Amino acid sequence: MAELKTKVTDDSVVSFLAGLKDDKKREDAHRVLAIMKEITKSEPKMWGPTIVGFGSYHYKYASGREGDWFVTGFSPRKQALTLYIMAGFSQYDVLMQKLGKYKTGKSCLYVKKLDDIDENILRQLIEQSTKYIKEKYR
Repeated sequence: MAELKTKVTDDSVVSFLAGLKDDKKREDAHRVLAIMKEITKSEPKMWGPTIVGFGSYHYKYASGREGDWFVTGFSPRKQALTLYIMAGFSQYDVLMQKLGKYKTGKSCLYVKKLDDIDENILRQLIEQSTKYIKEKYR
């Protein structure tokens, strides 16, 4: 069975964010960092070279595949700020309708800039997803 490539590292979150060349992306990343730190009450850790994750949980699928992953996190990528909402989005239809301008993947929320979305709705989304993951994977 293939092992996950993305794992927690000892790399510095502060150094990673300081290395972001785009001022707006760096500012948005620091805002998301503060929001996620407040909600999760966890210290941020680097997961691989480009993901800032908060907390962790151990999962095991029916297939036997298992591993450790972060409860929530983000990555300031070139195309968009990617926020990891590990619970997915299907149960958050009402919040998603109020969020603003974004795109989604399975558990990824892609935002060009934080000013495009309602930060209070984002907080609720992160809070609810974090609570769901923590309860599911106690």
